[in-house]
Amino acid sequence: MPGSPYEFTAGNTADAPRSDLPALLSTLAADLRGLDYTLDGVARLLGPAASAALNRDQIIPAVLAVEHAVRADNGTAPLAAVVRLWLLAEPQEKETLDAALPGTGADGLLELGLVQPVPGSGLLTAKADLRPYGWDKNEDGSGGAELWVASDLAAHQQAGMLRHDHVLGIGQASTTLVQTTIRRHTGRALDLGTGCGIQAFHLLHHCQHVTATDISERALAYARFNILLNAEALSVDPDHLEDRVSLRLGSLLEPVAGEEFGLVVSNPPFVITPRSPGEDAADQFTYRDGGLPGDGIVASLVAALPGVLEPGGWAQMLGNWEVAAGSSWEERPKSWVRQGTDAWFIQREEVSPEQYAETWLRDASESRDRQHYREAYAQYLADFGSRDVAGIGFGMVWLRRPADGRAAAISRFEEITYPIEQPIGPHLGAAVERADWLAAHDLAATHLLVAGDVTEERHQRPGAEHPGVILLRQGAGLRRTTLMSTELAGFVSACDGDLTAGQIAGALEALLGGGEGFDAGTFQGALLADVANLVRDGFLVPAGNPALE
Repeated sequence: MPGSPYEFTAGNTADAPRSDLPALLSTLAADLRGLDYTLDGVARLLGPAASAALNRDQIIPAVLAVEHAVRADNGTAPLAAVVRLWLLAEPQEKETLDAALPGTGADGLLELGLVQPVPGSGLLTAKADLRPYGWDKNEDGSGGAELWVASDLAAHQQAGMLRHDHVLGIGQASTTLVQTTIRRHTGRALDLGTGCGIQAFHLLHHCQHVTATDISERALAYARFNILLNAEALSVDPDHLEDRVSLRLGSLLEPVAGEEFGLVVSNPPFVITPRSPGEDAADQFTYRDGGLPGDGIVASLVAALPGVLEPGGWAQMLGNWEVAAGSSWEERPKSWVRQGTDAWFIQREEVSPEQYAETWLRDASESRDRQHYREAYAQYLADFGSRDVAGIGFGMVWLRRPADGRAAAISRFEEITYPIEQPIGPHLGAAVERADWLAAHDLAATHLLVAGDVTEERHQRPGAEHPGVILLRQGAGLRRTTLMSTELAGFVSACDGDLTAGQIAGALEALLGGGEGFDAGTFQGALLADVANLVRDGFLVPAGNPALE
């Protein structure tokens, strides 16, 4: 929407890297590529153990690995200097950076706002974090990317608490949303609460145009810097950024009011934070705190997001929700969903108020001041206690506006806390397709097959004639396990594509019809309802339809 009052175009925001120097950004990208400052290049320099430790924000193994590489004098000194500067936050000599990044040089880094002088030392230190990021190519060789992401220095790279307008880098929540998102081509996509731009990077690979919003001007400045630094890899023309990207400054859905999108993704500031009388935005950590009491930020988005979706469009987000004492976790999320909206919530974790407080106080390094930590911890517990909160859930949310003329077909609220396959997005997409298929087809007339990743497991006591427990297990996707009755197990064993589901159910009815307690009037209907659940969850798939697997 050209000319929007929310449009963000500034390239020289205070305390954020400059994005108004496209030629210098192009030179920096070439320097970084020439150094092999990539995920694989850094991994080779550090080795597996130090790389894994660095991913946990533990830098000492990486410090030792870099020292060893430099002593070995194996030509890695330039890469080591850049790793030390940005990943380990170790000041470097100007001459060292000039040699490592010959096109950009130390002066170029200073001009871009990526480094700053260390007073009285002649050294330069990182002013921002800049690290490699990317993803592998698809099996057909398409879709891979090698990028770099700038963000504020993390807690392990600096002293003291984080600034309240801290711009988060590549965090666990952002990668979780990346892995969860169902990828499909769409004309217009929305990244709500873009931060430094991670979700927008991925959207640009399968969407024609991306609108990225944030309430933080610094976050948008970082996102703009990152998009232009990676312009070539993201197929963005720096001179015509608006052709593919629109950056909007504003709260929640205000910057896109009246617009519709085929896909919306959001890693919103969902952290539940105690509210204080008289507080303002400067008192809040904007990257995680939406400013509303309790889980209000997630509740408001679940209710409002369908309003910016085009018919058939969907939204995916992460969120926290409060679980009141004596209630089930899904009670509150169910109340947020707008009537007529497809919805799928998967709770991945539930923690106590104490665990929640500890996690988020540690996240912002608020535990470094003992008195502040004690007071803040008490505020969390008092806040949760005021609403009788016994637990806080975290999970994934999928919402869809049904296509014109179609009723909502999906309403699922489930808890899956065990490890699942990643990325899970393709499997969630296939599950949605299966639900839509079930709503549109006659299951009884369908030929079914057992999915390729499914195995059967039987348990029986020694000497027993028949198994007491029969389980189906998935080896991929959500890796579900389901308990089966004897008749359902018999049905699945016959799913080789030769007979229709109705024919198999009829044969089982004839076989079991004389059994004790058998109800001929309800047998087939109940059995096919159970079969529909197996199709919905991917244990069984329609023959000849690989898109549903």
